[in-house]
Amino acid sequence: MEQGSTNTNRTAPKQLATISVVIITAFITTFTGSALNLSIPAIGHEYHASATFIGWIVTGYILASAVLSVPFGRIADLTGRKRILVTGIFIFTLCSVASAFAWSIAALLCFRVLQGIGAAMIFSTNTAVLISAFPPDKRGKVLGYSIAATYIGLSAGPVAGGFLNHYFGWRSIFIVTAAVSFIVFFIAAKKLPAVKVSKNGQTLDILGITLYVAMITSIMYGLSSFSTAGYAKFLILIGIVLFILFVRHELKTNCPIVEVSLFAHNIGYSFSNLAALMNYGATFAVGYLLSIYLQVVMGFESQISGLILISQPIVMAVLSPYAGRLSDRVSPFKLASFGMALCSLGLFSFIFISENYPLILIIVNLAVVGVGFAFFSSPNTNAVMACVEKHDYGVASSILATMRSMGHSLSMAVVTFIVANQMGNVTLSEAEPEMLIRTMHTSFIVFTCVCAVGIFISLKRKQKPNTDTEK
Repeated sequence: MEQGSTNTNRTAPKQLATISVVIITAFITTFTGSALNLSIPAIGHEYHASATFIGWIVTGYILASAVLSVPFGRIADLTGRKRILVTGIFIFTLCSVASAFAWSIAALLCFRVLQGIGAAMIFSTNTAVLISAFPPDKRGKVLGYSIAATYIGLSAGPVAGGFLNHYFGWRSIFIVTAAVSFIVFFIAAKKLPAVKVSKNGQTLDILGITLYVAMITSIMYGLSSFSTAGYAKFLILIGIVLFILFVRHELKTNCPIVEVSLFAHNIGYSFSNLAALMNYGATFAVGYLLSIYLQVVMGFESQISGLILISQPIVMAVLSPYAGRLSDRVSPFKLASFGMALCSLGLFSFIFISENYPLILIIVNLAVVGVGFAFFSSPNTNAVMACVEKHDYGVASSILATMRSMGHSLSMAVVTFIVANQMGNVTLSEAEPEMLIRTMHTSFIVFTCVCAVGIFISLKRKQKPNTDTEK
C-alpha cells in the first residue's frame, strides 16, 4: 500500500505535482489521437495505403494499450506507480519522435504500437496516482479535472492537428507531441513524490499475465482483422478459451493480477466497467468517421474540419469538472446512466447524415454527445474506484483503462469491418461520397444500438459504491 503524509502543509505540494503530471499526461495521450484523426487522409495519400490498412494506425496504438494496461497496473502496485508512470512517459516521448520520422507505413505502424505500450504504462497509473493523493470526498472533483484535461486534449487535437497538418504536414503533430511529452517527463521524474510500496507477501503472477496478454491479443486482433483475415475467427475462439483458463487460474492463485471474484460479488464494480466498455465502444469512432465525412464528402480542409469537430470535446472539458463534483454528492450510477442516454440520442441523429445534412445539426449532435460523455465518464470512474481498496487502485484503474482501450478497439473494429465489406481496398480519397455515407449509416446504427443497451447495463447498478474504502 502506498503511504502518504498526513500533514496538510507537506502534502499540498505533492498534490500539486501529482495533479499537474496527471493532467498533462491525460491531455497529451488524447491530443495525439484526436489530432491524428484529421491526418488520416493525408497519411493514406502519402503512403498510398488503403482505407482498411490506414485504420490500423489508430487500431495498433489502441490494441497495444489495451493488452498491457492491466499487467502494468499490477506491476505498478507491487513495484511503485511513479516508476512505471515515468517509464511510460519516456517511451511515449521516444516513439513520438520516431513516428515523426517514419519512412514507411509499416514503420509508422510499428512506432504507434510501441507508443501504445508507453500509453498503457501511463493509463494504468495516472488515475491511481491521482486519487491516492486526495481524500475520498475529493475523489470525484479531482477525477473531473483529470477527465476535463482529457477532453481539452480532444478539443485542442482537431484544431491544432488540422492547423499543423494543413501548414506543416502530419509529421509535425508527432513533433509537438514529443515536445510536450518531454516536459511532463521532466516534471514527473523530478517533482512527482516517491512513495513506499508494501507488497504484503504479494508476488507477480507471471502465468496470469501471460494468459491475460495472450487472451486480449487474440480477441482484439481477431476482431480487428475479422473482415480481412480468414484466420481471425480462430483467434477469437482461442481468445475465448484463454479467457476461461485465465479466470480459472485467477480464482485459484493467491496473488491474482485481477481479483475476478470482485466482479461476481460487486454488481456496481462489474456493471460500471461493462458500461464503460460499451460507452467507449459506441462513441470512439465518431471523430474518425466525421473527420473523413467532412473532408471527403463535404470538401472541408483539415483545419476547418477540426474547428467543427471541437464542439464535442469542448463541451466535455467544460462540464466534466462539474459532473465530477456532482458525483461526490449524487449517485454516480444515475448520472452515468443519464449521460449514456444523451450519447445514444446524439448517435441516433447521425444515422440520418447525408451529403446535404445541415452543418449546424452536426455541431448540435456532437455537443449532445459531449454533454452525455461528460456526465458519464467522471461519475462512472468515481463509481469504479470507490468499489476497491486503496492498495488495488493500480489494477482497478488499469482495468478501467483496458475497458476504454478495448472499447476503442471494438469501435474501430466495427468501422474496419464495415469499411472492408462496403468499400473493399478503395482508398479514402478515391471513395464515392455515396459509398462513404452508406458506410457511416451502418456504423451509426450499430453504435446507437450498443449505446442504448449500455443505458440498461448502467441502470442495473443497484449496489451503492463504498466510499469508505480508503483507510
